[in-house]
Amino acid sequence: MIEKPHHLPQRLGLLSATAADPFLTGDLLTGVRGHGGVDLAKVVEPLPEEDPRWEAEPLRELVEDAMHAFQDKRTEADAWLAPRLHASLRITRREATDRRLWTHLALAVAPDYVAWRHFSRSKLKINSERFRGAIDRQCFSRLWWAAEMFRNGADYSPVVAACANQDLIHSALRRDLIDHRPTAQALVAVLGRGVATTGREIEGLMTAINAAGATLVYDVLAPDETRDPEALRRWVAEADSAPPVPRHSLPTGPDEEPVPEESVTALTDFFAELFETAPVRGRALQD
Repeated sequence: MIEKPHHLPQRLGLLSATAADPFLTGDLLTGVRGHGGVDLAKVVEPLPEEDPRWEAEPLRELVEDAMHAFQDKRTEADAWLAPRLHASLRITRREATDRRLWTHLALAVAPDYVAWRHFSRSKLKINSERFRGAIDRQCFSRLWWAAEMFRNGADYSPVVAACANQDLIHSALRRDLIDHRPTAQALVAVLGRGVATTGREIEGLMTAINAAGATLVYDVLAPDETRDPEALRRWVAEADSAPPVPRHSLPTGPDEEPVPEESVTALTDFFAELFETAPVRGRALQD
């Protein structure tokens, strides 16, 4: 498997897909050999130097710790890394939509982690989307957004539960309805009840939830607290004084109000009932 680049950037930058393409070589995507990093640095658009959020070293240390801790259980690294990546990289949602940021993190700062986590032993290669793909496919954006969508205010424990199920985060991140906080928390609660566990069951449930949302207003069935944008602004502004994220306990997210428990309960019960008639491929044959 490839090693980390000889030249590691001190700061994150913006790397377009076009600029990244020449470095996504056959050797890199088959895990044979990476790149040195020097030539890649020449095509990166820098971010403001006065902003401490763009320091690359804390993120580099995180991925190295993840690779060490989960040597023989790569998929389990997601649940550990997602909340810590989110808490370490304090950015706004608008900033997080810029794919160039994630492409730079994956290709310049941690290509060895991408290879370690996403090398397919059946196909003997890494899908290039893990370096520069959509948010639900790219190695690091999928984790940051999963943490953003599934955290309950400052509490990251629902993120751990969500990211422990690959089918859930892949299916959820492709749907806009997950931006409704009670829906996200109810999905985690449904998993906790063991209602839907397999990939087919989760996809069937998500399809049913999405269809029901066309006729039901979840904001009415399960109202949420009004989010205070100032809480996020403070959390982002405190990046320069924030300590390193803990390794053996969960970090603390933005100091937002948690989702009303009654809303989570109402939606969890509704989703559990909805699953009974959800179109799950193969279930009728099994019954």
